[in-house]
Amino acid sequence: MKYVGVDLHKHVIVICVVNPARQVLERQRFHCRQTDELARWFAAQQPFAVVVEATASYEWFVQLVEPLAQRVVLAHPAKLRVIAASTRKSDQLDARVLAEFLALDLIPAAHRPTPHQRAARRLTRYRHWLQGRITSLKNRIRHILADFNADRPDLFTHAGRAAAAQLALPAADRFVLDELFALLDEHRARLAEANQQLREFARSAPPEEQGARRQLATIPGVGPVTIDVFLAETADVRRFGSQKKLTAYAGLSPGFRGSAGSKHDLGIERRGSRLLRWALVEAAWRLTWKDPHWGRVFETLARRRGKKKAIVAIARRLLGVMMAVIVNDCPYRRVA
Repeated sequence: MKYVGVDLHKHVIVICVVNPARQVLERQRFHCRQTDELARWFAAQQPFAVVVEATASYEWFVQLVEPLAQRVVLAHPAKLRVIAASTRKSDQLDARVLAEFLALDLIPAAHRPTPHQRAARRLTRYRHWLQGRITSLKNRIRHILADFNADRPDLFTHAGRAAAAQLALPAADRFVLDELFALLDEHRARLAEANQQLREFARSAPPEEQGARRQLATIPGVGPVTIDVFLAETADVRRFGSQKKLTAYAGLSPGFRGSAGSKHDLGIERRGSRLLRWALVEAAWRLTWKDPHWGRVFETLARRRGKKKAIVAIARRLLGVMMAVIVNDCPYRRVA
């Protein structure tokens, strides 16, 4: 058996092959566009196992070598710190370290989403990006109108748009304002299309995901956007095995530093998906508004720790509730 370590970049691939004794057998370097040459080279290496870091652009490579390899391993970049922390760092050394760790079966594996899960992430992240652009455009429009004391709460309603169109503005400001409103209309139309795509995507989801969506919808404050983000970003919550691991994945675990018997609490670790954390915090605010019980819990925490830490604590508990309703396949029930 050969063990192949792959250091994958945007344009080039550096490869190192070792035997079970971790002796280097071969080194290769390809351009990413040389897919035919890559396939032929890997076909000549059989039998082999291959490891590549789970960077943003690994999927095409995995699909290329998967039919040829006996085993394909995705290495978790954050956990494989030996490469990042190395004082002697090069593409060749990175590939060799990966190959040697694979031969020793010491690679910390990363999760590989299914095609359905990757599509869900692509759609939800695109929708979030569009919403961010819309918010940015609205802020720019308000900034221009504020210079003329013409900003108003209902600016983006029909009446507000009509009033803005009647303002006597300098030519440059009028041009920019009209362009921004046109971009706003375009982005709103695209957002509506993205929402429609996500609704159709949810309707065509596997039965297990359909059940998860029904159970999640029973939680106060958890709507379609939160459900889409949660399911897309976690990619099957059962794989975590415990709420503690899921909380760490979401970056909501509180950090701490201990020394000489003393312990100091730090902020949350902020690892993992920022989009997931955003969705959980937004849902946590709605939960405290809609459910008196959660509102009281929030107020109690806020008096002791402040509102920011309190709402993060609610988001953390909400994450556990969302995991529980899926794992147990039961609707939300608040315990008095």
